[in-house]
Amino acid sequence: MRPFHYSRPASMAEALLEMRDVLATDAQSSAAFLAGGTTLLDLMKLDVVRPERVIDLGAMREEFDFIRLEGSTLRLGAFATMAAVAAHPDVVRLYPVIAQSLSLAASAQLRNMASLGGNVLQRTRCAYFRDPSWDACNKRVPGSGCAAVDGANRMHAVLGTSDHCIATYPGDFAQALLALDASVAIAGPRGSRTIPFAALHRLPGDTPDRETSLAAGEIITEFVVPAAEWTRRSLYLKIRDRQSYEFAVASVAVALDLDGATVRQARIALGGLASVPWRAHAAEEALRGSDLTEETARAAAGEAFAGAVPQSHNAFKIALGQSTLVRGLMHAASMEIPG
Repeated sequence: MRPFHYSRPASMAEALLEMRDVLATDAQSSAAFLAGGTTLLDLMKLDVVRPERVIDLGAMREEFDFIRLEGSTLRLGAFATMAAVAAHPDVVRLYPVIAQSLSLAASAQLRNMASLGGNVLQRTRCAYFRDPSWDACNKRVPGSGCAAVDGANRMHAVLGTSDHCIATYPGDFAQALLALDASVAIAGPRGSRTIPFAALHRLPGDTPDRETSLAAGEIITEFVVPAAEWTRRSLYLKIRDRQSYEFAVASVAVALDLDGATVRQARIALGGLASVPWRAHAAEEALRGSDLTEETARAAAGEAFAGAVPQSHNAFKIALGQSTLVRGLMHAASMEIPG
């Protein structure tokens, strides 16, 4: 690990002031925020990221570590831990897809440490990105190429890729937020703003090193999840190579509003398959107004992957993703929803 300057501001205002000073005095300085640290410290040890300054946000955890059900809205502080949210009775009862996506992620030890904000911002697990001995990684060294295109790419994306990057977004919680139309509250040196969660992550395009729409110095403070008819009939299904402590090969977050067997609304997000948390809008449209059967579910799954671009080792992900989506839809339809 390389030397760096460490600071621990006492408040959000102090942290943003420090970042404002960093940006004003040295635009070339690399600064990183530390929350749970389960991603940043890993990447620093691997020498993948090399911040010159690390700003520890731990002192403000109490202010932004909350789980609140306010009327028809669930508010999750960005410093709440994955474990606490996954076990919260209101989340388990009213937003099961959120509880399941968090409980199926990482290990118990990591879930006890990792913050929600850090979780949605975790970097790709592409082996070529995380190993600096590989020169070609546009995400790590813009313009250097993508070693995964002609390399080992079994775990890489089939949706949302570009010629510059085929890495897969690795998280689980993000798919739940995307399916439920959540929004994100953000604080920064230039003020506060709120954006749809769907606008947080950027497709790789020709700038895969820019993964989110956050500006320099901005910090996620809160996730806001509205209640709707589909939030309780929701689930997260994760397919992986082993049953614990493993990233998804394919996953799906499903939320349904049904009138008998007829789909009023469907919300579908795919994980383990795309370069960003991926909303399957075409599949949702295919289901709307139809009776949900295995046949209509399979047709919707075909729509979800109509634009898939497989690589040399991951073409199986298209069929796996389709079957995962069908299973998720049928399981959600059969859920018993208490009155």
